[in-house]
This record gives sequence, structure tokens and C-alpha cells, in this order.
Amino acid sequence: MLTLTDYLMFSSILFGLGFAGIFINRKNMLINLMCIELILLAVNTNFIAFSRYWQDLSGQIIVFFILVVAAIKTAIGLVILMLLFKKNHTIAIDKMNILRG
Repeated sequence: MLTLTDYLMFSSILFGLGFAGIFINRKNMLINLMCIELILLAVNTNFIAFSRYWQDLSGQIIVFFILVVAAIKTAIGLVILMLLFKKNHTIAIDKMNILRG
């Protein structure tokens, strides 16, 4: 049987991987979006673990809304990324100075 500590350790590992990925990789926007998704997954794991530990469904409802917002964010981010790739022929973050006014 998995305990609350096991879920929290798994969540902290996911959060650490996502956080490290953002700071290690400053070139590729697609990998940065995936690292943000890892961080959101870690937060969702915490919500579900505490929701199950306290026998309360509100954490699981919050996870549902976080997943909906994350899906919308990913869709919009990928569309913007595709449009920038179509114009610049690269997804490197340092080449995206076109976004400046």
C-alpha cells in the first residue's frame, strides 16, 4: 500500500525535474512547455494525494479544472509555436525577438 509520503516524494521528483528542465534548457520552447506540464502534473499529484488522505473530493475537482486549463494552455502554446516556426523557421527562444513591439 502506498502512503502519502510516497506520493509526495513522487510529486517532488516530478516538480524538481520540471523546474530543472526549465532552467537547464533555455533554447527550445517545446521542451519548456513540456517541463511546465511536468510541474502541473506534480501539483495535480499533490492535490490528489491530499484529497485521498483527507477523504475530501474538492482536491480532485480542482485537478479537473487544472487539467482543463493545462490542455487549453498547451493548445494555444502549440498554435503560437507553429506560427512562429512558420515565420522564423526555428523554435529557438533566443531567435524570437519578433514578439517585441
